[in-house]
This record gives sequence, structure tokens and C-alpha cells, in this order.
Amino acid sequence: MPIYKAPTRDTLFIINELLRLEDYGNLPGFENASADMINAVIEEGGKFCAEVLAPLNLPGDQQGCTRNADGSVTTPQGFKAAHAQFREAGWGTLSAPEEFGGQGLPHVMGMAMEEFVSSANQAWGMYPGLTNGAVSAIIVKGSPEQKAKYLPKMIANEWLGTMNLTEPHSGTDLGLIRTRATPNADGTYSITGTKIFISAGENDFTDNIIHLVLAKTPDAPDSTKGISLFIVPKVLVNDDGSLGARNAVSCGSIEHKMGIHGNATCVMNYDGATGYMIGDENKGLAAMFIMMNAARLGVGIQGLSQAEAAYQNAVKYASERRQGRALTGPADPAEKADTLFVHPDVRRMLMDAKAFTEGMRALCLWGALQVDLSHKAATEEDRQAADDLISLLTPVIKGYGTDKGFDTCVNMQQVFGGHGYIEEWGMSQFVRDCRITQIYEGANGVQAMDLVGRKLAQNGGRAVQAFFALVDAECAAAKAKPELASVAERVEKANGELKAATMWFMQNGMTNPNAVGAGAHSYMHIMGIVTLGLMWIRIGEVALAALAAGTGDKAFYEAKLVTARYFAERFTPDAGALRRKIESGADSVMALPVEAFATA
Repeated sequence: MPIYKAPTRDTLFIINELLRLEDYGNLPGFENASADMINAVIEEGGKFCAEVLAPLNLPGDQQGCTRNADGSVTTPQGFKAAHAQFREAGWGTLSAPEEFGGQGLPHVMGMAMEEFVSSANQAWGMYPGLTNGAVSAIIVKGSPEQKAKYLPKMIANEWLGTMNLTEPHSGTDLGLIRTRATPNADGTYSITGTKIFISAGENDFTDNIIHLVLAKTPDAPDSTKGISLFIVPKVLVNDDGSLGARNAVSCGSIEHKMGIHGNATCVMNYDGATGYMIGDENKGLAAMFIMMNAARLGVGIQGLSQAEAAYQNAVKYASERRQGRALTGPADPAEKADTLFVHPDVRRMLMDAKAFTEGMRALCLWGALQVDLSHKAATEEDRQAADDLISLLTPVIKGYGTDKGFDTCVNMQQVFGGHGYIEEWGMSQFVRDCRITQIYEGANGVQAMDLVGRKLAQNGGRAVQAFFALVDAECAAAKAKPELASVAERVEKANGELKAATMWFMQNGMTNPNAVGAGAHSYMHIMGIVTLGLMWIRIGEVALAALAAGTGDKAFYEAKLVTARYFAERFTPDAGALRRKIESGADSVMALPVEAFATA
């Protein structure tokens, strides 16, 4: 049976020492985030996830969801009861606005809890997770009446929510959607069409599910400019907030998937269902991106979370499994063999995982802080700077974070050797569950194109120039410290590769757009390396200060410095190779005619 323990020590280190959340106590929403409050939320949240959700993960994968004859869905045994505990404890309300029943804590706290939930049980965590995306859109685009009617119940997790975007013929290209919204005399709309891949589309957790559905009105342009967004409840809600008649929306089937078996990924049929437009007509794409951006940060966390869970199990296995001898001679002469930890190649995989997970955790929580600051910082200049950074880095957090998260899961499975391929050890599930993170909420190729095609040029390149300057300044400061000099030099060099790749795109992109498309994925990975490098410099700075102050947890901080050095030595050299890939252009990528790809 796989193990999981929430990494509360590392999370508290990041929140309290790296981000210094208490320093923002003068800002709205931060005043209640005292050290005691932070510690209690992280410790108790971690305990809930480890003790309640994690034991359901493997059985939930094995059992899966069942669609019943009446179209209802039964989730795996224990899932519904766990959600009741989650709801009663208020874990879903941490970062939600107080005016709708939330606790109003910084987004950082909600993001930390998201990691724990997803590591413990990704399939289960998607039920409340999808609700958060729907809530985000209603908060920004909903009318006062819609907010009052739906948000309190959704934030309390008494009702859940979904995002209905994809159709059988329309994935990333949403302009192709065919779902229709016909206006009714009473101001409502009749929604007709089929949506696929709808996570948590039907379940037995709650009495109602609030679907957010993309559709086109009769005279809408036949493109992305003609998309509107609609609230379509599973059960209609009366004016007094009570539940009314069942709406004409149903689960047609459950998709048979590679992973996340415990989540009901549904084909949803809308047969003239009553819907309510949210926001303006033909402006649904903007509302959709509010959901998508929130979801993309959440998916980046899922890449980290599966890597963390797989890493914990690989460390335990490597410390217990005895195979062969150390190359330098027996480490345990009294035993017939040494543990896997003596083998450099096993160490390489475990160190890769440690450097990624700890650096990525810092990046995700720092990113969550930027979300908070983009709304609540004291000055417009600070709010704009935070918004620029998180907008630029959202595709990196999602794309790079899930690519490396999946790689980490595969390597942790590799540590187990043949046992990693056997289902009872649970390593297969981490690999299978993590795989979807590279695909949904915008496949990682789309994330890369969003980064290079939209984010780099936005506002005249203001965000990326600010990012370059931030990294350069922190590298320059860190180089003055002997213990961090080599780390800072290597990160600075990687940042130079990123600048050079950016310049190459500027020089070649207009004349050959395919050159940008062919290099986008490599560019996203360079930026991921540089961004994690920035996090490791900051972690190193905090570790040095703690050691100089005579910390009682010396081993923890010394390990941070070693891991920072490992990241710099083993991750940053890839930036140069990736830049050279970008500069090879698109000629060989696009040269072959389609028929040349045939194999028979």
C-alpha cells in the first residue's frame, strides 16, 4: 500500500521563512494569517489528507466510478463520506471571499491545501477543485443575483461545480463548438448539445452541481468571438434558494481513462436545459479564461503533487530494498547487500525529484502570493507587477511543472525496478494519474504557445523584461556570498540563454512563425529552469541566514544548500541545449510531406 505524509515542514518553511507571509499583514485578507493560524491550517490540513484521503487513493483507482441505469453516478467507496468530512471542516472555504461564506485567507493557504489534497488523492481532489474554477468565474463575471444564489453553497461545498468546454469535434479550438443557447421569453436560455471530458460532471457528493457551459446564441459569429458562458444547474434553484425541478442535463456515459479512475469524467448531454447567461453575450471566452487560469495553476500543483507522492514512496523503498554493493565497497558489511541508496544512479533520480519538488513547491506558493498581490497590494504599481509576473509564469507553472512532474513519477517508478510495474505498489497509479496533467486545461504545447505567442509580447514585453531584471538582480546579490556564488552564476548563465532565445524569436518569428511554434516547448522549459533556479537562490539565502543564526534544525537547512547546488549543477546546463534546439529553427520539423509519415 502506498504511503503519503503531507510535507508540512517544507510548506511552513516556504510560507513563513521564504515568503514571510506575516510581513503582508497590513493587506486585506492577510490580517488573519498569523503564524499560529498558518501553522494550524497546514498541520491539520496535512493530517486530514494523509489520514482520510490517502487511504482511499489506491482502492478508488481500482474501483472507479459507476454510471447507474438512471444516469446517476456512484463514486468509489468512501469518497462521498470523505467529502462530507471535508465540507464540515471547511477546508474548501480557506481562500474564498468572506462575503460569500469563505474564510478570506490568502490564496497561498488554499494552494498549499490543494497540493496536499492532490498528493493524497488526485481523483478525489478534482471534485472540489473544479468547483473552485467555477466559483472564480462567477465571482468575476456573475451578476449580484447569480453570486447570491450560487456562491455560498458552492464555496461551502454543499453544491459542486464544473467547467463544460470540450466537445467531440472541438478541443483546443473552441470556435468550433456546436452547443446552442436559444433565448427564451423569460430571459433564460435553452441549452442543447453534448460536452465530453467533463471532470466531476456527475457524482453522488452533493444534491446539486452547477455546470458552467460554453455555447453559442443563434446569431453569434461562428468563431471564438461568438461564444457565451451559461450557468446550467443540475437541479434548478428557486428564488428562495431551495431546490426545484431536475434540469434537462444528464450524464450519458463515463469515459474509460488511463488514470484518475476515481473521478467521474463524463459525457454530458444538454437537451434543452435551462441556462442563465453569465457576463455579456459573445464574451464567454474572457470568462472561460478566468476559469482556465485558475485551473492551470491548480494543474501545475497536481504535477508537483504526484511527483511528491511518488518521491516519498521511492525514498522509502530505496532505504529498505537491498540490492548489490556500493561501488566504493560494502556500506553494510554485516548485510548480504546494501540498500539502493548507495547506487549513484538511484541517487541521481532521487536528487532530481528532491530538487524539482522542493523548488516547484516554492514556485507554486510564490505564484499564489502573486495572485493575492495582484488584487491586494498597496499600490497600483505593485498590483500590476504581481499580475505581470503571474500572467507570464502561469503557462510555465502548468506546462513545465507537469512535464517535470510526470518525468519524476516515471523515475520514481524506475527506482522500484520490476516492483514499480506491479499495481499493488501504487507507483503505476502515480504515473497514470499524472499523465493527464500534461493534457487537460490546455495541453502543454498550447501552454508553450501561449507563453511565446501571447505572453512575451504582451504590453511591449513588460513582463518578461521585468522577469529578466528580477533574476539578474538576485543572481548578482547571491554571487557575493561564497556559499551561493556557483549556484547564482549557473542560474545567471541559464537566464542568459533565455534572453538569447527570446531575442532569436524576435528576429525570426515574424518571417517564419513556424520557427516560434517549433521552439516554444523548449523555451517554456528554459523559463522553467530559470524560474526554479530563482527559487533555489532564494531558498539558499534563507538557509544561510538560518544557519548563521544558529538554527536548531541544522540538517534541514544544510540539505537545502546541497540541493540548491545540485539543481544548479544538474538542471541549469539543459538551458543551453534547449536554446540550441530553438535556434535550429523549423525547417527540418516542417520539411516532410504528410504522406512521408506513413509506415505501411
